[in-house]
Amino acid sequence: MRPSLVARGDMPGGKHYIGWWGDMGGPKQKGIIQYSLSPFKQRAFKGALTGYVFNGYRRLAGHFPYFILPVVIGYTTYTWASDKYHWLNSKEGHQWTAAHEGGEH
Repeated sequence: MRPSLVARGDMPGGKHYIGWWGDMGGPKQKGIIQYSLSPFKQRAFKGALTGYVFNGYRRLAGHFPYFILPVVIGYTTYTWASDKYHWLNSKEGHQWTAAHEGGEH
């Protein structure tokens, strides 16, 4: 009886190490260049804070007209409605409502 191809194949086992990902022992790749910097030479956050202070301020100042108007309208509407709610639930508000709407409280 003839053994199957899988049994005859050179499958990696405990005694074979085929390498880490990208280094499987195959032919070397051509035309691929890798550059790297030492971790001691990299400065990931260089200028991040100063860049945010100046550039972030410029960007926020540019968007100021677009968000200040809705904020002002929303805040004035909220304060007006809150004041009216508290006044209508006061004794004076109940009396005014009863006098102008003809209802009894």
